[in-house]
Formats: sequence, C-alpha cells, structure tokens
Amino acid sequence: MSGCQSTVPKVKLCQPAFLQSAFGLLVLLAAGAASAAEFETLKGHGGPVMDIAVSEETGTVATASFDNSVAVWSKREPRWLDGHEAAVKVVAFVDGKTAVSAGDDNDLLLWNIEDGSSRRLEGHTAKIMGLAVSPDKKFVASASWDTRIGLWPVDGGEPVYLNGHASGVNAVAFSADGKRLYSASVDGSIKLWDLEKRQEARVIDRNGFGINVFAVGGETNGRETWLAYGTQDGVTRIVDIETGERLRDFSFERRPILAIDLSHDGTKLATGDGHGYITVVDTRSWAIETDFRAALKGPIWALAFSRSGDVLHAGGIENIVYSWPLADLSSAEPMASKTPDFLKKPEEMSNGERQFARKCSICHALGAEGERKAGPTLYNVFGRQAGTLPGYSYSETLTGSDIVWSEKTIDQLFLDGPDHYIPGSKMPMQRIVRREDRSDLIDYLKRATSEGEDQ
Repeated sequence: MSGCQSTVPKVKLCQPAFLQSAFGLLVLLAAGAASAAEFETLKGHGGPVMDIAVSEETGTVATASFDNSVAVWSKREPRWLDGHEAAVKVVAFVDGKTAVSAGDDNDLLLWNIEDGSSRRLEGHTAKIMGLAVSPDKKFVASASWDTRIGLWPVDGGEPVYLNGHASGVNAVAFSADGKRLYSASVDGSIKLWDLEKRQEARVIDRNGFGINVFAVGGETNGRETWLAYGTQDGVTRIVDIETGERLRDFSFERRPILAIDLSHDGTKLATGDGHGYITVVDTRSWAIETDFRAALKGPIWALAFSRSGDVLHAGGIENIVYSWPLADLSSAEPMASKTPDFLKKPEEMSNGERQFARKCSICHALGAEGERKAGPTLYNVFGRQAGTLPGYSYSETLTGSDIVWSEKTIDQLFLDGPDHYIPGSKMPMQRIVRREDRSDLIDYLKRATSEGEDQ
C-alpha cells in the first residue's frame, strides 16, 4: 500500500502517492516538532479542540476549536486564522498555501494561509461537520446537518448539492480517482455517490445508529477496498466497499465513537470515543495494538497521525492538543492535568459557580486579560453596554444594542433564553429556570467579574 491522503481528521482516504494531497486541521504545526517522536502539547486555544489534521506535503498540523478559530502552529507558537462566527468543527488543506474550514456558522472559509485572508462560501443552512478536497484540488466537498453534501469549486462558482440522506451528514471523502464520493450520516447510512452523474450510486451499509466518522483504506487495482466507520452506539465496523460484507466489529461498550484517523501508510487505524479512550488497530491483521484511557475527563473529538506515523495527536474537551509517540502509547499519561470547570464535581463548587461552570465557562473568561474564547470576557460586565467590548467580533444583533448588563438584564437573559431575549445572537440556546439558580449565578458573577478570577 502506498501513501494516504488525509481529507480531514474525521475522514482519511488512502491513495496512491501520485494522488496525495495535503489537508489539515484548523491549526498548522511545524513539521519538525512531530518528527522528534517526543511527548508534547500545543497550547493556545480557548475552548475544546474539535479537529486535528496533518499535511502530507509539509507535515504541519492544524487544529479547529470551539473558540471559533483556526490556529497555525510553528514551533508550538500559534498564528490565528479568525473569521468564523461560531465553533469551527473541521479544516482541510487544499494545497500548501490554501486551507478550508467550516463549522457551526454554516459557512466554509477558504483561507490564504500565508496572509490570513479568507473567502466565505455560503449556502448551507445548518452546521458543517465534515470536509474533503478532491484529488485534483478543484473541489471541496462539505457534509452538513441540512442533510446535503455541497460540492464547491475552489476557483469560484456556484456549488452543487447532493441530496439523498434522510438526516444530517457527518463526514465525506473522495475516492482515489476523484470520480466517487463517500458520505456518512446521522440516518445510519454510508452512501457512495457517482460524481460524474451527480447522483447516488448505492448504499454501502446501513447501521441502526447514526454514523459519526469514517476512514477509507486498502487498495486493489487503484480502488479502495474497505471502509471503517464509528457509530453513535460505540461500534467501530469494517466493511468491504464493493460487497458490503461486514469484515470486523470492535466494541468496548464505550460510546459514541467521535474521532477516527488512518496513518499515512494505511497500516494503523485510530479511534477515539466519548469515554476518553483511544484504540489503535493494525489494519493488516485487524489486531488491537493499544487501547488506553487518553482523557481523564470528557471525550476524544480529534485524532491525527503525524506524517511519519510515529506520533499520534489528540484533542478533546480541554483546549490543548496532546501528542504521544506511538511506541509509548501503552504507558502514556492521560490528558487533563486540570479538570475543566464544567466537569468539576458539583460538591466542589457553590451553586453560583456551578451555574457558571455549566452554562458559561466554556465560552467566557472572567479575568481582565480574557482568553481566546468563543465569547467575550465577562470582566467588569455589570454596567457594560452589550456588544461594546473592544476586540471582540459581535453579531449584528448585539452591535449597537441598547442592552446594559445588570442584575435585571442577566436574570432576564437566562429566564427567556438568549435565543428569545436577543434573537440572532451567537449565544447558544439555554435557560436557567429556577429563580434561585439565576440569583446565585448573578451573585457569583458580581464577585468573580470584578475580582477577575482566573478561569
């Protein structure tokens, strides 16, 4: 088997070397760091890491985060690509100078990596969960929860949409010859599409639970031979692409499977699940090489092998990317040196802090310096006019708003829910129903946002 093209961290497509393309995450990492095969971390994001990828051309790593950003890493220092208005879920390299990213704002951003400029591709009506780039680098495919697959010309022009899934689409990948496309959906199906006819060719497999991620590998006569997919009910299944025969099932009663990656030589398959475990399988024998607890708290959302194949990068509920030498995985130290606030035990916090941790902390900092978070810092929020903190890109709804944050307005915000109190804002839909809980949260915020507690 020759080299392998990485479309996005959730989808890996094994291809002949002459068709290899570089795709990545929303964070790019210098090639030299991964080649040393030493444990390291990448720190800088202000929210959970949702995706990771490695460029086949340069060995750089990219990460996408809940903090709405794409980061470009060089010697473990980030260079940020900002432009998304919500969490970034996926990214892919089109070539050495261009990347594409997408997420919860329903749009794709096509990036010039060198100067940080971007072009917005609009058309989806729900969040985008997966991306893939065609072998000739002329098209980007997008998987959206609006049930459609988008085919976007990289050089510009109107997209073409493929319709056929009954529910949201989670992942896509091009075939090695670029004539076919694979897709996986919440509806539990894996579909194969004929791109010349722009229509569904057939269903490869149907599963009783939604399919979150998949990887395509093997090669016979220039075509992929097997597909591995991870499900909502915690099963990783290997199927024969041509016959649909189920070749292997891996299940540890841990659910769901949230991340998958295939090494560039196609010999190792890694999966990450909702319980924080990573499993590595040898694809030549389908034997499990390693199964270990990678995260003390929370799920594994992102996985990517280094270009050399000797390092495995992983991300999850923390805002850190962890990189383990593959040879040391069996004795690897797990993530989470510090438990995120929203995962602390309830008895460790006052009720007000608990409300903040569960409802606010993933998006907002409390200190004067703030952090790279999805939302603005709440430092000195009382008495501040909404939408006026310098340096934060607010939605049009909040820009110029006449709301001034006070005990009364914050109480009303969580009583009604942001989607009703400030329709069109970026804040997620959530309410705090009990008056006591809202009152305790406000008391906590009055103290913490004036003292600037380190969150």
